[in-house]
Order: sequence, then structure tokens, then C-alpha cells
Amino acid sequence: MSVSHAEDIPPSRIKDISEFNNLRVHHLRDLESNREKNNETGGPTDGGRDAWLTIAGCFMVQFCTVGYSNAFGVYQDIYTRDFLSNKSPSEISWIGSFQYFMQYAPGVFVGHAFDAGYFRHMIALGSLLQVFSIFMLSLARKGQYYQVFLAQAVGIGLGQALLFIPSLTIISQHFKKRRSFAIGVAVTGASVGGIIWPILLNQLDQKATLANANRATGAVTGALLLCANILMKPRPVASRAGGGVHVGIKTVFRDAPFMVSIGAACLVALGIFFPYFYLQLYAIDQAIAPHLAFYALTILNAGSIVGRLVPNFFADRLGPYNMIIPCLSVTAALLVVVLAVHSFAGLVVFALFYGLTSGSYISLIPSIIGQLSIKSGQPGLRMGFAFTSVGFWMLIGTPIEGALLHPSGTGGSLVWSPCIIFSAISVACGAFGMLVSRMMFVRGGRNGEKGQLI
Repeated sequence: MSVSHAEDIPPSRIKDISEFNNLRVHHLRDLESNREKNNETGGPTDGGRDAWLTIAGCFMVQFCTVGYSNAFGVYQDIYTRDFLSNKSPSEISWIGSFQYFMQYAPGVFVGHAFDAGYFRHMIALGSLLQVFSIFMLSLARKGQYYQVFLAQAVGIGLGQALLFIPSLTIISQHFKKRRSFAIGVAVTGASVGGIIWPILLNQLDQKATLANANRATGAVTGALLLCANILMKPRPVASRAGGGVHVGIKTVFRDAPFMVSIGAACLVALGIFFPYFYLQLYAIDQAIAPHLAFYALTILNAGSIVGRLVPNFFADRLGPYNMIIPCLSVTAALLVVVLAVHSFAGLVVFALFYGLTSGSYISLIPSIIGQLSIKSGQPGLRMGFAFTSVGFWMLIGTPIEGALLHPSGTGGSLVWSPCIIFSAISVACGAFGMLVSRMMFVRGGRNGEKGQLI
């Protein structure tokens, strides 16, 4: 076989090869340029300075929104025993549940505004509204239920609505493969807030006044939200044809696994927040020393730090469904176990484990929604629809438990068994609903993408 040498190749052929190589080099350069452009304006980068600074800002938002709401058990105790002692536990719990409701209810519109590019506007307005409402709460007078309700339930809740959902949805712009873990890191801010806010409120209420405790809360919240506004950075994304809220909602209703998962989340919302509202009051009613009972919510939220990180870390490897179903099952079992808690040691053990399992559920839900929203083109709208739906059930959950806790004809004494059993059954039904949603998701062939776990 003869070997061709360079001098044997015709000049015209050499010119063609040279032009081909030049075209190939230019093509590779164009590909690299497009890849860099996509990293700037397109898909998630799963890391980088802007991504982790955004997570830091989301952490602060979660600290000031869900973390602050998780401390409502302190308000429930103070209002029941002193500040609003003219009202029943059920009436007082409406303040906290309506605050949660307002935080979640406008989700459809907040999510659509996020998809339309109004992230910065919502975060700024929500920050101002929450801080203003906290200072208004500090001016509420003792025994004036309507003043507390307007400031805390309506004002703070609406401010948190403009902060909470956008701060979760923006994470999907920066993370994909490590989305569950990134969300877990961000929502640990809620757990840290749930540790710090109860200590701050209890200590200042004892050493100063509830009004001054609220003023200190407003100052800390204002500083942190200012930092969060600076740190969070939305990524420019390509415009998506969604047809607006009306068309988007139609596609949501046709998605059976998504709707079943939302139904399951609504059932869970009926019962899962019972300890966050009533654990401190329960501890005091069980004759646990008040100076120890005051740390019930702090311990609960300390456990949820692990719950928001570890399950989310494994969810990126095992799938969010495969983590959330067992976590919900254990949460339901723990709600029954609380009936056996009559000492501070038992309270600590229960609070740590319940914080772990319930915290994992709260942090895994955005990952489930994100997975069910793949290729929908409207992640903000779907996240908002989910939280709007859950918000209505959160509105009635803790008041129902309050009514069961203080039934008529008991002479003012607290009856714990009915409300605890109600909460446990609600969460157990939610766990079963998530299992059904997972089965529908698999049967629909939607887990067929390479590397996608459920």
C-alpha cells in the first residue's frame, strides 16, 4: 500500500482542507460562545458566586418569613395567658393561621409575576410591608384583638407572601442537578429563625415588654431583608409562551400527578403545624417549668436544621418522592407519640425528632413541585398555585385544633387528645396521597429522562 506525501496532494485539495479546518475552528468558537451566553442568560449553572450569594439571600428571607412564623407558638402562649386572655385559644390561633394563609394564598399571582420578571419589585415591596407591619404590631394595645389581627395576620402575612415564594422559585434559575440540596440550604434559614426568634421574643417579653420585643424583631428583620435584596440575583431567562394565568392554570388542572400531590400537601397542612403553634403551651400545661418550656420551639427548630439539609442531600441522589413519603409517615407517628410526653427530657426528644421529619417535608415540597413542573414553562405559576392551594388548608388547620383543644363544657381546661389525633390522621392521609402521586408519575412515564430520580 502506497503512502501519500504532502507534495503529492494537488494545490486545490490543500486549499479545500484549509478552508474546512478554518470553518471547523470558527464553528467550535461559536459553540463555545453560545455556551457562555447560555450560562449568562439561560439554564442553571449549579454553582458560582451569584448562585451561592442568591442562596445566602434566600436564607435570610426564609429566616425572616417562615422562621418568624414558626415562632408563633410564643405569641400563642403569651396571647392566651396574658395579652389577649379575653379570647379563646382557637380565636388566637386564627391570627397565626391567617398569617400563614396570607403568606401562601396570593401564590398564583405572585408566581405569575415572578415568571413575568417582577422579582425585584416583589422582594422590595414585601420587605417594606413586613417591617412596617411588625412595628405596627408593637403599637397594638392589650386586649385589642382586631389591632393584632390586622398587623400580624394581614400585614405581616401579605409582606411575607411577596418574599417567600419568589425566594424559593429563584433557586431553580441557578440550580438543577443540586436543586434539592440548594433549597435545603436556603430553607435552613427558617429553622435558624425558628431557634432565634422564640428566644428573642421570650427573653424580651420577660425582661422588657412585648411591644419592645416586637420593635427589636422589626429592626433585625429590616437589616436582614435589606441584605437579602442586595444579595439575591435573578437570572435573565428566555421568554416563555404561557398564555397568562388562565391558560397556565388549565394546564395545571390537566396534570393528574401534580394535582394529587397538591391534594396530599393540603391534607398535611391540616396537621403538621400543630406543634409549631401549641408545643410551648402543651409543655406548660404538662407542668414543665416555664423557663424550660420556653425552649420547646427552639429545640423543635434546631431539629429541623438537620431535617432540611440531610434528606434534601439524599433527595438529589434517591429522588424527592422517595424521601418525602417516609418522612411524612414518621411525622404522623410522632404526632401520636407526643401524648406520652410529660417531662422536659421527653419534650426535648420529641421536639428534635419532629423538627427533623417535619422540616424535611417542608423543604422537599419545592423540589417535588419543581420535578412535576419540568417542561411546563411556568415554574413560578405552578409553585404559586401549589402554595395558594395549601394556604386555604393551613388557614383552617390550627383553628380546628384549637377548637378541639378547648371544647365547650370542659370548664376552661385543655383537652389534648382529640386535636393531636386529628393532626396525626391528617398527616398520615397526606403521606398516602404522596405515594399515589408517585405511582401516577411513574405510570405516566415522566421519570424516563436519563438520570432523573423520583
